Amino acid sequence: MRYDVPPGHPFFGRAIPCRCKQAEIRARRQAELHRISNLGLLRRQRFETFRPEGIGLNPQKQANLQHAYQVCRKYAETPQGWLVLVGGYGCGKTHLAAAIANERLDRGEPVVFVVVPDLLDHLRATFNPANPVTYDERFEQIKNAPLLILDDLGTQASTPWAQEKLFQLLNYRYNAQLPTVITTNHELDEIEPRLRSRLVDPNISTIVTILAPDYRQGIVHGENDLSTLGLLKHMTFQTFDLRALELDPAARERLWQAVNAAKRFAQEPSGWLVLVGPYGVGKTHLAAAIANQRVEMGDPAIFVVVPDLLDHLRATFSPHSMVSYDKRFEQIRRAPLLVLDDLGTHSATPWAQEKLFQLFNYRYMAQLPTVITLNDVEDVEPRLLERMMEMKYVGHGSLIELNIPPYRGRGDVRGRWRRGPRGKSE
Repeated sequence: MRYDVPPGHPFFGRAIPCRCKQAEIRARRQAELHRISNLGLLRRQRFETFRPEGIGLNPQKQANLQHAYQVCRKYAETPQGWLVLVGGYGCGKTHLAAAIANERLDRGEPVVFVVVPDLLDHLRATFNPANPVTYDERFEQIKNAPLLILDDLGTQASTPWAQEKLFQLLNYRYNAQLPTVITTNHELDEIEPRLRSRLVDPNISTIVTILAPDYRQGIVHGENDLSTLGLLKHMTFQTFDLRALELDPAARERLWQAVNAAKRFAQEPSGWLVLVGPYGVGKTHLAAAIANQRVEMGDPAIFVVVPDLLDHLRATFSPHSMVSYDKRFEQIRRAPLLVLDDLGTHSATPWAQEKLFQLFNYRYMAQLPTVITLNDVEDVEPRLLERMMEMKYVGHGSLIELNIPPYRGRGDVRGRWRRGPRGKSE
């Protein structure tokens, strides 16, 4: 249809779509926006379906997740600068990033959402002569997107070509100050330096670190699929046997000191706690008691026997494994509280020693709370022992030696728990 306007009017002689045609045009445009957004099944991930209170989180983590939620909602209102979401697997980063994209799409604004390894695959595919899209066309579409969301930065293969393409992309958007949302499972100091320098610039980037654990793995209850803490729920400080009628005074004193050290660590986990002693003196019980108390307080913990841990890592190399090696290793090394039971009883292959050193070294550098039990320091590979001793020397660790006889199971358990080593009521 045409408006009845005089010559010289902006709408004179122009065809104007009728109301029903306008609705059809809007629907086509919206469908095209959805197609190029690359969201797929993530169209269901919205702010309305996100739980900002989390599942079973303690107040600190609830407040942290609520803050991340509010920052993302505000960004979705008016995308400006860069928003970098940092956190472990399953903490809600991708949901929040997709919610931003869906909010913008609902407003009729274009968005491109892409997982970083998939992005690189799309770029590589353009080198195929049969591909209808050229490399330049694909790269221009991504780097000039009005809003670009890059999910899982850091999970791509770190080839020189991949690093170069990502730098070109981020550098262009950095210089043009184009709105960009980035999620990553990695600490920012692990990102390639050229990329990191763009991500951490306070003039353009807002960095939000999400502390919530992986809700899909049930870590909020203290376990995931590799933790055996669920089998040790009976091992608490209340059920620990102080053996007051069995040990001589000196041994009772050493055991009581170990219990107090474990209880202090459980109240406020910091640094490393290493429990050394022969089989049957209570090391595993104390370590499990620490983890169980933290879980009861709403914090996640992973308890794993070291040989089992290495088996879990090896199992990821199976073609039938549902978990990648990188994801499994990330779960372990970033655990808010990690208990490694029976260090030194594993097969001391070069591969096993290398994996354990990588784990120890990361947690040493990050000073993440860690509890370790072992029978004899002589059984521990020197590099691992060095990390444990360094934590002790710098004041971020304790090594407790339980040089007492193994438990023989004699006397009244309740009486032994309720009285201290000097007969005082506890």
